[in-house]
Amino acid sequence: FYLLSSSIIENSMSSNYKLNHTDSLGNGDANSLRSNRENIFSDLTSLAQSEKAVEELLIQQTPMQASDDHLIEFSEALRTVAKALRGSAEGKALAQAEAAEWKRRYELERSKNLDLLRQAPLNEEANSMEMDHIAKSPRLHVPENGKSTRYALERICAHEVLQDCEPNSPIGSNNKLKRKASFKLSWGCKGQANDQHKKDIVSFESGNITTADRSSKQISLTWETSPQNVLIFTKPKSTSVQVLSVEMVRWLREQKGLNVYVEPRVKAELLSESSSFDFVQTWEDDKEISLLHPKIDLVITLGGDGTVLWAASMFKGPVPPIVPFSMGSLGFMTPFHSEQYRECLEAVLKGPLSITLRHRLQCHIIRDKARHDYETEENMLVLNEVTIDRGITSFLTNLECYCDNSFVTCVQGDGLILSTTSGSTAYSLAAGGSMVHPQVPGILFTPICPHSLSFRPLILPDHVTVRVQVPFNSRSSAWVSFDGKGRKQLEAGDALVCSMAPWPVSTACQVESTNDFLRSIHDGLHWNLRKTQSSDGPRET
Repeated sequence: FYLLSSSIIENSMSSNYKLNHTDSLGNGDANSLRSNRENIFSDLTSLAQSEKAVEELLIQQTPMQASDDHLIEFSEALRTVAKALRGSAEGKALAQAEAAEWKRRYELERSKNLDLLRQAPLNEEANSMEMDHIAKSPRLHVPENGKSTRYALERICAHEVLQDCEPNSPIGSNNKLKRKASFKLSWGCKGQANDQHKKDIVSFESGNITTADRSSKQISLTWETSPQNVLIFTKPKSTSVQVLSVEMVRWLREQKGLNVYVEPRVKAELLSESSSFDFVQTWEDDKEISLLHPKIDLVITLGGDGTVLWAASMFKGPVPPIVPFSMGSLGFMTPFHSEQYRECLEAVLKGPLSITLRHRLQCHIIRDKARHDYETEENMLVLNEVTIDRGITSFLTNLECYCDNSFVTCVQGDGLILSTTSGSTAYSLAAGGSMVHPQVPGILFTPICPHSLSFRPLILPDHVTVRVQVPFNSRSSAWVSFDGKGRKQLEAGDALVCSMAPWPVSTACQVESTNDFLRSIHDGLHWNLRKTQSSDGPRET
């Protein structure tokens, strides 16, 4: 017994001696640490075997000499020693693992610092140029009617000026980009003396939960460099639109000296009008459409809301500011009158101008035959809504809906509408959804003719991801369309995933966002319009 105990204790002390030669950062004997870490499980195994041998020997000895008090005390002492040795071995293993982890972190941090030291001379010049640019950037402070109320302004988006290609670039290269106008967006926070913008931030000072000042009701766009390139979208097959486009293109070129881009169809119409419109630029194929954003500073639409939707769909990423002129039937997103286009464009090009940020949804389809969720089809961006309906089949749609992987409900009816707040006055409104201010971030969840009296529409927060799936027990397939276009079929097991896109559509306001929204629902929908009760009737006594 004594020999066995001495051997175990000697083994433990030897291991602890090796561990003590490694400091807290793991910078000791690397070979010894690696050897201890590799043999950690063999040490524990030998210790367990030794403990097991002690217990077996005690089992053999105890029945024969149970009456001997000294042997009983000695056996209990051995059990205590075995437990202590086991705890020591476990502590040693944890210490070795911790030391190895600290050593790994130290070596990783050291390598990062060495890389930074190597890159510092290369980045010194770039950093100095960036600091000079930040120091020269102007800040806008707008008083309100001359009052002493202070406003804090913050920039949420800025486009850097795209410089021409380097002189060393190939002579025959077509990658030369024109200089793009730079702008910044700013907004005010009343009652804030500092420059920190607070947007629905929760404070918990002194144990009291409060909401900080939200952003003001209006976002302003200020040009830092003058716009140079303008893209015009027009409503097709409209004589009045064609006449105005001819006049506007000539005015933008001759009076403002701007580069004008139009669709291929519009350029053909302009050239048929006069050969002097050969300065107008366009694109030849769909591949060049993806290069529109780096070139275009401003977008002008001549038509209705459908023309705005078409213009937004041409940009699969960031969208330049849009100035929409009303030449259609309804004008929820077209506040400007075409008769006053010169005055409107003069004010827009001079700036600053009030804008409305209209959020978009990004959607993609995951087929049942896909092996992984990341094997999806092309992303679709919608400004109004994505609609899932039953198509031409006579069966009800059966759709399982999930919000951030949490089951929401099963839609049984004609279909479902997932709408933006800009699309709340479109199909969603006709299906019983609420009208929502376009700058309110959210996703409208509106059923189409549900076969349930208690199925009311929902408004979900903008940070969630909605997944709509056709179950395998569905009687028929479903059909999905994006802003009324790109109709696709959803078979059993297919799913549609929708979330808020990071690229909103900024449309210019005639007055400001809320004023334009209320005017549109009054003029376009005649909201709450009724005869006023006369004052000559019976009165309450």
